[in-house]
Amino acid sequence: MRHRHGYRKLGRTSAHREALLTNLSIALIEHGKIETTLMKAKELRSFAEKLITTARVGDANAHRSVFAVLQNKEATKTLINEVAPKYTERNGGYTRIVKTRIRRGDATPMAYIELV
Repeated sequence: MRHRHGYRKLGRTSAHREALLTNLSIALIEHGKIETTLMKAKELRSFAEKLITTARVGDANAHRSVFAVLQNKEATKTLINEVAPKYTERNGGYTRIVKTRIRRGDATPMAYIELV
């Protein structure tokens, strides 16, 4: 049973799950909107929103913290300089999930996740 369990395992080891969420968040920062499975989108929401909340400060420590997670210079610069300043007056809720379709082949629910 999953009562009050903190996260979704997504059928992966912890290192694989961390790499998956990192790569999805880099794609989300670069493109603004991506399509993925509904469960991955729901898990990515909390991961990305924590990054944006950290990046909103905009100082050197925020830059280091975000880079430590993303390990991508371009995505870090984009997040700190372009994406995060849009949300200085907003208290959370930086992303939106829109259910789109059922994937043919394995019948997985798909969804768009986008920055608001």
